[in-house]
Amino acid sequence: MSASLTLTFLGHSAWLIRHGDDSILIDPFVTGNPHAPVPADQLEPTAILVTHGHGDHLGDAETIAKRTGAVVISTFEVANYLKARGCENTVGMGIGGGRAFPFGHLKFTIAHHSSSTPDGAYCGSPAGLLLTLGGRTIYHAGDTGLFYDMKLIGDMNAIDVALLPIGDYFTMGVADAVVAVEFLHPKLTIPMHYNTFPPIEVDAHDFVAQIAGKGFAGLVVDPGVSHSL
Repeated sequence: MSASLTLTFLGHSAWLIRHGDDSILIDPFVTGNPHAPVPADQLEPTAILVTHGHGDHLGDAETIAKRTGAVVISTFEVANYLKARGCENTVGMGIGGGRAFPFGHLKFTIAHHSSSTPDGAYCGSPAGLLLTLGGRTIYHAGDTGLFYDMKLIGDMNAIDVALLPIGDYFTMGVADAVVAVEFLHPKLTIPMHYNTFPPIEVDAHDFVAQIAGKGFAGLVVDPGVSHSL
């Protein structure tokens, strides 16, 4: 096993993952995020991963990428959208496609919801992320609802940490997310995409208790708090 891998929750679905010299920012909704622990101009990622085009996921990707020169990796349509807006270092991938990067291996999975930018641009299919680095695999499910192929994702991948939305209304709620954990059978599940705004207020500790009752480990990570593997 290599150096420690640290996940820092930035609120909503935004995460900063650090491993060695790599700093990977996922779905960087910081400006306008009431739970973001730091402003966007203090983030210095080496890579930015975006699951889809909605403003609460695309977030500050454009401004951070332009300021830092970080590579932005997303679906083909989102990458092209950002490239057209002046982000010079973009990589567009397809659902089911995987590729090795200096920080590790990234694969895009299906996710069931919509995807467009705040200005209405078409953003193709939304995605989840399977990120493998330092010998560990992280599954960031994006904004998805429950789907049966999560069982296939779990069967084909030894998931160390699953980052799952539980807020309902726009994504899976607690009950569906519990089933998702049973499909994925990760070593650890951390809930996300809840309590940012009134429509998605749920009890994350209740979710963790429910999956514990089924034999799965869960952890509530507050915004600004880090968890190391």
